[in-house]
Amino acid sequence: MLPIGPMMAEHRLIERMINIIKDELTNIQKEKAIDPIFINNAVDFIRTYADQTHHGKEEDILFRELKKKRVSNEHQKIMNELIEEHIFGRKTTRELLEAKDEFVQGNKKSIKIIIDKIKSLVDFYPKHIEKEDKHFFIPVMDYFSKEEQDAMLEEGHIFDRKMIHRKYDMLVTTIEKKRKIFNMKHKNWIEYM
Repeated sequence: MLPIGPMMAEHRLIERMINIIKDELTNIQKEKAIDPIFINNAVDFIRTYADQTHHGKEEDILFRELKKKRVSNEHQKIMNELIEEHIFGRKTTRELLEAKDEFVQGNKKSIKIIIDKIKSLVDFYPKHIEKEDKHFFIPVMDYFSKEEQDAMLEEGHIFDRKMIHRKYDMLVTTIEKKRKIFNMKHKNWIEYM
């Protein structure tokens, strides 16, 4: 299997979730109300699965290894665009969560921002996925030997195994900082997993 195989499979799950989010957008526009739990779950999916897990493998493994190669101007341009698109997705997701919080706190006008941010994500992800699947992932595999591809695939498996630990380590660390609880024993224990 190519190292892009798991990432392309992940795209299918992301597409399914985006379809659900699109369906919820219709409800929000019709009812002029939101389901805060749905938005929290959608944001968690986008942040944890689509961004940290999926984009994490792209940026921390594939892009890192591509930067060591002499890639064509076209592939370099696309990789730079993909990185910028990842940043856009993170920013839009953060703004969606902020607008949801404002709505829950009584600012009913923030529904317009919620709708706008959901529309942006629903429009963004299919185009982003198509760019990766059809114009980037397969062609850039030619830069790597079979051994390099196998090493990236294995690193991707290790990356995935550590994801749940990274997620909850980040949660605990955030709470510790917020409460000013300093854990002197905190080390990068995930690397030992």
